[in-house]
Amino acid sequence: QVQLVESGGALVQSGGSLTLSCVASGLTFRHYSIAWFRQAPGKGREGVSCIGVFGRKAYYSDSMRRRFTISRDNANNSTYLHLSSLKPDDTAVYYCAADLVTECTDHSVTNDEYWHTWGLGTQVTVSS
Repeated sequence: QVQLVESGGALVQSGGSLTLSCVASGLTFRHYSIAWFRQAPGKGREGVSCIGVFGRKAYYSDSMRRRFTISRDNANNSTYLHLSSLKPDDTAVYYCAADLVTECTDHSVTNDEYWHTWGLGTQVTVSS
């Protein structure tokens, strides 16, 4: 059974930092591109970042490029998203997604239809 499990979400103050984790099981992790999306209350799902299978290629949505960092550890079937300089507008449920076929590109990072395996999400709340 393929499963992605996110963790690390929390309540943080504006300007703070947080690292989210996503652990995969039931798949050959090193073959999958990984992405992070988020969904704020009352809004649609928004692309955050993606990373290629070897971890050498990564893309970010424009508004998050300088504040968020994605990484992966294939030996431990894990991916991470470090969030810094957090703002109240970053409040959302953050989802990890994986796909065997989709490559991480500046197009796929913003389009959730390319990603076919999803976790249940982890809540990040930023207080002002």
